[in-house]
Amino acid sequence: MSNQHYSVVVLGAGVTGLTLAHHLNKKGTNFLVLDKKPRHGGVIHTKSKNGFIYESGPNTGVISHPEAVALFDDLKDLIRVEKGNDVVKTRFVMKNGKWHALPQGLISAVTTPLFSLKDKFRILGEPFRKPGVDPDESLAELVKRRMGKSFLDYAIDPFILGIYAGDPSLLITRHAMPKLYNLEQNYGSFIKGSIKKRKEPKSELEKRVDRAVFSIEGGLSQLTDALLKSAGEGNTKLGVDNVVIEPLNTGGYKVSYSQNGEDIEMTADKVVSTFGSVGLKETFAFISDEDMQDLTNLKYARVVEIALGFDQWNGRPLDGFGGLVPHKEKRDILGVLFMSSLFKNRAPKDGALLSVFMGGIRNEKLCDLDDEALMQVLEREMKDSMDLKKFEPSMVDIMRYSHAIPQYAANSDKRLAAIERVQKQHKGLIIAGNLRDGIGMADRIKQATIIAQEIN
Repeated sequence: MSNQHYSVVVLGAGVTGLTLAHHLNKKGTNFLVLDKKPRHGGVIHTKSKNGFIYESGPNTGVISHPEAVALFDDLKDLIRVEKGNDVVKTRFVMKNGKWHALPQGLISAVTTPLFSLKDKFRILGEPFRKPGVDPDESLAELVKRRMGKSFLDYAIDPFILGIYAGDPSLLITRHAMPKLYNLEQNYGSFIKGSIKKRKEPKSELEKRVDRAVFSIEGGLSQLTDALLKSAGEGNTKLGVDNVVIEPLNTGGYKVSYSQNGEDIEMTADKVVSTFGSVGLKETFAFISDEDMQDLTNLKYARVVEIALGFDQWNGRPLDGFGGLVPHKEKRDILGVLFMSSLFKNRAPKDGALLSVFMGGIRNEKLCDLDDEALMQVLEREMKDSMDLKKFEPSMVDIMRYSHAIPQYAANSDKRLAAIERVQKQHKGLIIAGNLRDGIGMADRIKQATIIAQEIN
């Protein structure tokens, strides 16, 4: 039993919680981070096996917000940010069983075999099309309206599979791809908006937001290790059970949990939840059933990730970021990342490290296959798509995620309204995490930075 008092208790020691902790420690705030897992980092976990260094969870991030740039500056003595090399610009999309480079500009968009002739003319006319008026328009509807069906099928659909493992007809653009939505609403066009935004004045930090694909030398766990160190390891308790938050009549919250058989209680002025929707009901039993139902209405894609290591690579050239497979192709993989081509020291010399993804919203049945059946499917797909005569990986790690990626669908407004209601009703409670504000690492860093700035 403990009677300690904290200004802030943070629930979750993933990248959101640890980034928040980093900033709170910089401010001198009295805080504590709690996590049920025995290790920090959340879904980020770098593994090493047979000379291969690979990720369980996110494989890469994108430097898409100035808050990420600022955080990397803060941690410059602890980590070395590694940006993907030149091949990262080449991304392949499968059409009729063959890989084609995804266009990187207007000229290549007009010459690529990925899009129909009709849609190539639509792309040229995109700057002159009127903005949409439906704030709840799906991503699929938006793209068909502005760019055409083949652009949806062979550019946006594989892109969304790579990010959300999702279905663009179910994702609401305003929530799932807010930057794309705002380009149309604020500038009238994707193309015109992109050109105009490049010309707008930027702060020094904003100038360094280059949208580069990044990792950390040695793997992404180096980032969460650095955050833990910067936040102060003594400010984090891992492997805790039965975390329950209760509001106090006098203001603030009682925080109770158990660790190593001991029941512990403390009080906090503010509580920040960063662990997503799973587990909210057990932790915050005082929230009404109606609000809790709206808070937890979030569907997560199920995904299987397979790390494949080859001591000697004898397949097609790994001369790009990787390959994405549109749903229209009716294949049993979502995509393949060429990790050893992107970053240094991920595989032995002359070897290769690949990350293969299966499942997703439209093919969840694959997640129910046992390892042997999965490997049979994988062998067939890899031989065919990667030009392998023999499928003989020297390292295999099959990783399953039942709550991999949240889907920002039509019920997102109800969830966001419930968050606002609950936070207004219960002062000092902040519901964060991937329920809102984006799913990428840079999104998580931005959210945590803003919350830290708002906490007095």
